[in-house]
Amino acid sequence: MLPIALSELLQIFRNRLVLVTSLIMPVVVSAFFIRQHEAFAKLGSLGYIAAILVFTVGAFSLYTSTVTTLASRRQNLFLKRLRSTAASDTGILSGLLLPVTVIALVQVTVLLAVLAAVADEPANVLLLTAAVLSTVIMMLGLGLATAGLTNSPEHAQVTTLPVSLGTIAVASWVGISGTEELTLLKRLLPGGSATELVVDAWNGGVPVADSLILLAPTLSWVIVAIALASKLFRWEPRR
Repeated sequence: MLPIALSELLQIFRNRLVLVTSLIMPVVVSAFFIRQHEAFAKLGSLGYIAAILVFTVGAFSLYTSTVTTLASRRQNLFLKRLRSTAASDTGILSGLLLPVTVIALVQVTVLLAVLAAVADEPANVLLLTAAVLSTVIMMLGLGLATAGLTNSPEHAQVTTLPVSLGTIAVASWVGISGTEELTLLKRLLPGGSATELVVDAWNGGVPVADSLILLAPTLSWVIVAIALASKLFRWEPRR
């Protein structure tokens, strides 16, 4: 797994498109929200800003890069060649996705730390960590599922739009309006309960036991995504 991950990391830094998509664009967008945190805090809260940072990185740095990476490696038959080695399917996928996952986690950590430095610190760091990790796992699962529908890296620019823009839209909706109304709908949508969990963790004022329940919808999306990926994912180019 580690040799595959190292090779993939080198490929990321050689690919300008991936660098812009996974590194530069999420940081630029997040920097805007952090710089304007007082204005956005009035619109929602600091927890809302934190959720937007998490999903900006999750959507563009992690999810989109996951789909693009797997589609590219399938198209150039790299996936097929890896399957002829001793590496297991799980090891292959883990190695390919480890670099983008680590990059996304580092980005989220740094951005949230900057937000805490320029504004207020989160009320519950452990709860925030759980929210971030569950979101990362969900976006990875959705990326695997979407990769099964994506024929090429160019096609990924289209297939990733519904989930990437949709999750950010849900995060904005929940972060600004809360879940006092349409509670079930907002929590069941992908990203809804994760956003509420980030908001609770940052703003405080909600019992931890009540917040932990919000992990269930997010992890349910992980199960759905993995089930879809097991049926849709292909190791060779579609004919």
